Amino acid sequence: MAKFSRKTYALYVKNFIFGVEDSLVSTIGLISGVAITGVARGTIIITGIILIFVEATSMGIGSLLSEHTAEEYSKKKNTPFGTSIVAGSIMFVSYFLAGFIPLSPYLFLESMTAFWVSIVFSLVALFVLGVVSGKIFKINKIRKGLEMLLLGGLGVLVGVIVGVIVQNYLI
Repeated sequence: MAKFSRKTYALYVKNFIFGVEDSLVSTIGLISGVAITGVARGTIIITGIILIFVEATSMGIGSLLSEHTAEEYSKKKNTPFGTSIVAGSIMFVSYFLAGFIPLSPYLFLESMTAFWVSIVFSLVALFVLGVVSGKIFKINKIRKGLEMLLLGGLGVLVGVIVGVIVQNYLI
């Protein structure tokens, strides 16, 4: 197994945690907001799949470009992409895979049941992600889990509130 410097390891872990967290919050926020409006289950699934593909690509490219730019800035010269490609790939894969956690209930359950199961799956996944990050960085795991759960849970709340407002006032 390749041995990474502390800085490179931190970069990869940061991209993994950011990718999973952002995917869970963005995907559950969007599909919950869409689902609460009462649209067809197929529309929710299509919306979720498009979001996951577009955002995973966007986040991967964004990570690649921002990490590469930061490296060039710190070295004050053009540099090869190197670790930035790996960081961007980690961001892409973590976002892509995590996006299916909130979407998966809609593939198997009717919309309102899937709505609640999706929220529970996502909140549990956020808590677990916080616990794992706490373990990796040797800090309080429960505190990190609750922090990730509560802050990430705001995305669910925003998505549902916007969905209710759109349904009640714009549709």
